[in-house]
Amino acid sequence: MEFSPRAAELTALLECRMTHFDMNFQVDEIGGLVPVRDGIARVYGLNEIQAGEMVEFASGVKGIALNLENENVGIIVFGSDTTIQELDLVKHTGSIVDVPARKAMLGHVVDVFGLPIDGIGPSVIMNEDVMK
Repeated sequence: MEFSPRAAELTALLECRMTHFDMNFQVDEIGGLVPVRDGIARVYGLNEIQAGEMVEFASGVKGIALNLENENVGIIVFGSDTTIQELDLVKHTGSIVDVPARKAMLGHVVDVFGLPIDGIGPSVIMNEDVMK
């Protein structure tokens, strides 16, 4: 079977595209939310999540995954859960929650993310002198 010149051009083009196919893409695992009660959200579909991992709700509110079950994940919501709606998407970030501790934090009151909430001065966490 012999290809016509047009078919040969198409074959060469397809072979070129297939050999230079870009595999660099990011896949985010997202889940769906079932009702939030007492600051705890139940989310299904996050099969690869780790205990203690930070998640982000569609409204921008963050939370931490603590109760890993077969059908769903129990997530403690950091902040107001009134902006979180049933069936909202939830994305896990891949990072385990941690709060850095530095000498510059002494005497400050910080939130769960390590950000100062006492109004004493500039952010002690983001201070470049502290980061060195």
